[in-house]
Amino acid sequence: MEFSQWALAARQDIEAVLRRALEMRAPAVRRRGDQRLHEAMAYGVLGGGKRIRALLTVAAGEAASANRQDCIQVGAAIECIHAFSLVHDDMPCMDDDALRRGQPTVHVKFGQAQALLVGDALQTLGFELLTTLSVPAEQAVNLVRVMARATGLQGMAGGQAVDIEAVGQAMSQDALQEMHALKTGALISAAVEMGGLCGSISEQERQALGRFAARVGLGFQVADDVLDVSADAQTLGKTPGKDAAAGKPTFVALLGLAGAQDYARGLHQSAIAELAAFGPRADRLRELAQALLGRTH
Repeated sequence: MEFSQWALAARQDIEAVLRRALEMRAPAVRRRGDQRLHEAMAYGVLGGGKRIRALLTVAAGEAASANRQDCIQVGAAIECIHAFSLVHDDMPCMDDDALRRGQPTVHVKFGQAQALLVGDALQTLGFELLTTLSVPAEQAVNLVRVMARATGLQGMAGGQAVDIEAVGQAMSQDALQEMHALKTGALISAAVEMGGLCGSISEQERQALGRFAARVGLGFQVADDVLDVSADAQTLGKTPGKDAAAGKPTFVALLGLAGAQDYARGLHQSAIAELAAFGPRADRLRELAQALLGRTH
């Protein structure tokens, strides 16, 4: 199967899980009369997106010979967490973005109070989706632990806090990498690690997947910084140039455009090298790394 066909099929299956999870809750919502929150949740999590993190979970699961449906379910959980983070990040108290995926952000369309609740509800839905897997209890607990760590102080929330404090301040490359390892890389790393946890791999293979994920996560952010200065709003689906305008440190500001592009290419090459031991089982991970670090939007 071609990569594009594989990715499309996986996205459709992931979105079916998300849609079903929301539909299952619709009767209770109608009975209570809080349809607006339900509608806003669907808008936030089903309103497009490339499903990059979920695809990484499915691809890592293939490398680990995992049950595909478990990986789809875990990928859907990861997408709930990602969507919640975007909803909150877009709010005026954070990044203050009015555009996401070419559409009004959740707080613009539904109001700030609903956006706050949408993020809260999507986060809890993500963890709930991890409770219906076919994996043994110990694996399920490990999956919850990995996702919780990537979401909180040791992950996205911690990285966002550093980002807020860094506005207008100079930052070394090491400090910038550490911030993005938390803010962006933590959930990407978790997506790969959780796909591996759904299957059976050696400790050596688990560590190799971790190094692959860390480099892909960092490379993804470097590529994002490059696109922020080289693409327009229609291409990106969000407002370009906002980080630079707000005085936030970026890899382009630190390394220059050509330097950032070279750095992203180096990260891609080193990420791919970590997959050598997996052979053809990791072909989807290789294809995803190429798609992510060479993307145009």
